[in-house]
Formats: sequence, structure tokens, C-alpha cells
Amino acid sequence: MAKKGNLSIPWPFEGMQVRLNTDTGFLKLVAMATMLIDHFGAILFPQYRILRIIGRIAFPIYAYCLTVGCVYTHDMLRYVKRIVLLALLAQPLYVMAMHHTNAAMYAVSFAENPVGAALNFYVHSWDDPSILLSLALGLILLWSIRDRHLVFTLAALLLAWILRDRLDYGFNGILLMLLFFLFCQTPLLSLPIVAAFMVWWGLQGSAYAMFGVRFSSQMFALLALPLIYIRTNTRVRINKWVFYLFYPAHLALILFLDRLAVFA
Repeated sequence: MAKKGNLSIPWPFEGMQVRLNTDTGFLKLVAMATMLIDHFGAILFPQYRILRIIGRIAFPIYAYCLTVGCVYTHDMLRYVKRIVLLALLAQPLYVMAMHHTNAAMYAVSFAENPVGAALNFYVHSWDDPSILLSLALGLILLWSIRDRHLVFTLAALLLAWILRDRLDYGFNGILLMLLFFLFCQTPLLSLPIVAAFMVWWGLQGSAYAMFGVRFSSQMFALLALPLIYIRTNTRVRINKWVFYLFYPAHLALILFLDRLAVFA
């Protein structure tokens, strides 16, 4: 109870409780599986569009799980460090596996200057960052709001806006994480707001059509919402290192199978 004469307004993001689905072990398993399907569809089986449609489920679940992590993790610095370190280590593997290499990455000869070539390759691999940069930036944004460091909040939003054309899922991906966080304590308010935002996002494209309405593949991300808003209790537990290491491991698998197909 506030002391008499204390007119300060309580910060609404202290002592938060997530009132959506907190069965994150199950959600992480779904996210990993649908991400693998998505990337298989992008690189190995591009003729099957259904794989990319299924893959739209992955990002909203990853974004939501990081939101839950931000609410309940006490050592946020360690949490952010793990995501950033994973992003730094996985970036070259990401651009090779997902065919995002560019000419600048090979501007220095590996035969003549292997160290300089490797450094140049790595630096220019960041011309197309992996999803981990978006997740790390979004996590820092949520952390700054949770702990009331509003200067960092503004800085994170500004940086996300500046980098929006390079971020996987752009600025909208950051906004989705923000919406999950801001309304995770009020499901009846969260669902219509998040769903409306995702519909608006999905309408920013014309690859698909239904009932005379054209929309992008991002519209299929709505399929993730029942998993996020309907409470489950599967008791699935995934070791945190399995969850983190799955990302580079699945990229290595895709790269191996892709190269194998080339030489077959």
C-alpha cells in the first residue's frame, strides 16, 4: 500500500504475471519444428508453398516465448547475452545455409589473405542479419520497459526503426513482441489487439487471395494465436541449451543437405 502523501504512480510492468499460455516447453517445440519446416521449404523444397505457410507459425511463438522469458527472468543481462552470443556465432552459418551471401563477402581472396577474407566475410554477412538480431533487440526493448529505463526504451525503438530494412520481419516484428509484452496480463484485450495488428501486417502484400482480398504469407502467422492464447499443460520440458543450439544445428543440417543435393 502506498504511503500517505506518496503521489507517485505505480509502474504497471513491475511484478507482472503472464495470463496467456505459459506452457513454453510445448510452444518452443512447436516453434522449432515449424522453423525447420519453413527453412526446409525455403531452401530444399521451394516447390511446396505449404511448407512456408506452416513456417509462418514460428516467429510469433518465438516472439511470445521471449516475452514470457522477459517477464519471469531475474538475470536479464545473462538472458540477453545468450541471445546476442548465439546471434554472433550463428550469423555466417545463417547466410550460407539460407543463400543470403553477397559479392562483398568474397571481395577479399581466401587464398591470398585467409584471415582478412574471413573477417571481411563475417562483417559483410551482417548485411542480412538472422532473426536473432530482431529477437535480441526486441528483448532489450522489453527489458528496458520492465525495469523502467525509458531512455533505453527510446534508444532501442530508434535503433529498430533505423535497422528496419535489415531486420528479419522488419519493425513489425519488434512491434509484435512489444504488443505481447504490454498486454500479456489481460488476455481479453491482448487477443483482439494482437490479431488486428497481425491482420494489418498480413494485408501488406498480395501473394495470396481469398474472397477477393489479397494478402501476404504473413497472414498465416495468425495460426500461431490459438497456441499462444489457449492454455495447455503438456508438461513438456526442453533444456535451454537444446533450445538455443537448435538454431545453429538446424542451419548446419540444411547447409549439409543443400550441398549434398548439389553434388549428388
